[in-house]
Amino acid sequence: MPAPLNININPASGFREIARALTVVENELTGYDDLLKNLPYSHTPITGITGPPGAGKSTLVNAIISGLLEKGNKIAVLAIDPTSPFNFGSLLGDRIRMATHFNHPNVFIRSLATRGSLGGLSAKTIEMTEVLRSAGFDHIIVETVGVGQSEVEIAGLADQTFVTLVPEAGDEIQNIKSGLMEIADAFIINKADRDGADLFINNLKKILHHDSSRNIPILKTVASKNEGIAAVVNLMLATPRQQKKRKELLLTERVYQIIRQRRMAGIDKKKLRQQIAEALKSDSFNLYKFASAYENQ
Repeated sequence: MPAPLNININPASGFREIARALTVVENELTGYDDLLKNLPYSHTPITGITGPPGAGKSTLVNAIISGLLEKGNKIAVLAIDPTSPFNFGSLLGDRIRMATHFNHPNVFIRSLATRGSLGGLSAKTIEMTEVLRSAGFDHIIVETVGVGQSEVEIAGLADQTFVTLVPEAGDEIQNIKSGLMEIADAFIINKADRDGADLFINNLKKILHHDSSRNIPILKTVASKNEGIAAVVNLMLATPRQQKKRKELLLTERVYQIIRQRRMAGIDKKKLRQQIAEALKSDSFNLYKFASAYENQ
C-alpha cells in the first residue's frame, strides 16, 4: 500500500508546499486525485493573458505583477510555454522575463509546457489552477501560448481574458477576429509607442463595433516602460461578478476539459509516435483505420 499523501493546501501553506502539490497534480503522482477532490472552493479571480507570439505577454505580466504588488496583492502566475512536437522539450523562457519577482514573498511563478495541447493551455493547467485558488492568493494570472480560433480553453478557465496585440497585427486580426470576439474581455495593445498604433486601434474599434454586442475595452500599454499598466491593473481588480449565463459557460468548458483530459490519460504520445512510425512502413497505411484500432487497444 502506498503511503498516504500528506499535503494540506490552504491560505497558510508555504510556497514549498504549494509547489509540491502542483508537482503531484501535474505528474499524477500517488494521491493526486484525492488532493483535488478535497480542495476547498475559492472565488479567487483568474485573469488569462493571451495573444500571438511577440506581443510581449511575459513583459506585460511582469509589469502587471508589479502593479498588483503595489496594491498589496499576493499573486500566483502560471506561464504556459509551447512544447516542441519533435523532442517534447520546452524553453520555459517566461522564467527569465519574470526573474525580478522570483524571490518576492508575495509572488509565486510556475512555468508549464503545453505537452502537445493545441488550445494554448497545458493539459493540467485547470487542475493546477484550482490548487492555486485554494492557497490563499488574491489573484491568479495564466499566460497562454498564443491566440487563434481554437483558443477557447483560456475563456473556460479564466474569469476574464485579456488579448494582447501589437500594432503590426493589423492584417492578422482580420483572420482571427471571430475567435478574438469570443474570448476577449479586453484588448491590450502593447508596444503602443510604435508607428501605426493609433491607426490600428481605430481599426480595431470599428471591428468591435461591427461584430460585437459587448463593450470591450481597449487599453494601450508599453510594458517595457511600465506605461499604461495602472489602467490594466485597475480593470483586473474592478471586474464585476460574472453573469450567471457566462459563469455556467465557463464552468461547463472547465469541466469538459477535465473530463476530456482524464479520458485521454492512458494515451502515451511518445508511444503513439513510435507506433505510427512502425505503421508508416506499410504502403497501405490509413490514418483513420489506425486511429480506430488504437482507440480499441
